[in-house]
Amino acid sequence: MLEPSHNYLRKILWAPSKGDRVSPIATLLNGFVVFSIIAVALLFLLRQSSLTWDWQSISKYHRLFLDGWKATLLISLASLLVSSMGGLALALAQSSAFLPLRFLSKTYVEIIRGTPLLAQIYIFFYIIAEAARLENRYVAGTLALSLFSAAYIAEIIRGGIESIGQSQLDSAKAIGLTKTQTYRHVIFPQALRSILPPLAGQFVSLIKDSSLLSIIGLNELTQNAKNVASYTFSNFESYLLLAVGYLLLTLPISLWTRWMEKRVRYET
Repeated sequence: MLEPSHNYLRKILWAPSKGDRVSPIATLLNGFVVFSIIAVALLFLLRQSSLTWDWQSISKYHRLFLDGWKATLLISLASLLVSSMGGLALALAQSSAFLPLRFLSKTYVEIIRGTPLLAQIYIFFYIIAEAARLENRYVAGTLALSLFSAAYIAEIIRGGIESIGQSQLDSAKAIGLTKTQTYRHVIFPQALRSILPPLAGQFVSLIKDSSLLSIIGLNELTQNAKNVASYTFSNFESYLLLAVGYLLLTLPISLWTRWMEKRVRYET
């Protein structure tokens, strides 16, 4: 028996914010509607502006954009991995019973969070990296970005760990679980649900913050876009491609974390 059209339309246009999953058809249709609205609005704004497009001059430097995008991708992936491990280590150190380690990790987090990334990159590259004889700008830039992001990830993980009730920790101890087993089977699975949204935001911010590495001469996407803009005087075209390039990097992270969040929610 065919479903009434108004009921079918309601399923496509309306869904509770929590609970029921949105059907693939509803996702595609609503995505198409939103995309169409944005496209029409952009076309209207561009028609009303006095901009003149010069994509031909930009196309001559497409290789620079591609090389810069690849460099940003590699830097971002390496920084995500290193900062995640560093953030986890710092979060666990802040819960350590060894007081010097606890206070050292807390001091590091506060110093990093209280100073701008731009200054940290300068200090790390021109003082710390030079003292360590680290001449590779890409490695130095990746480490500087990772050390910065690790402090924020540590606070996110620490908040997730401390959100677990003391009664659950006492129950885990009562049934004979070790501290490692408690973290693995009790704390981390539950903390993961609360830390995924802010963690996704931090990962996206890390990718965008990689644009600041251009100040130490890294030929990543932002630096190459600046170079193309200076060569061709096509600033708007260059920075529009820059924005699209970063969107291609950040959007998969956001979609992946949303998928992980739903998976964790339904599994637990």
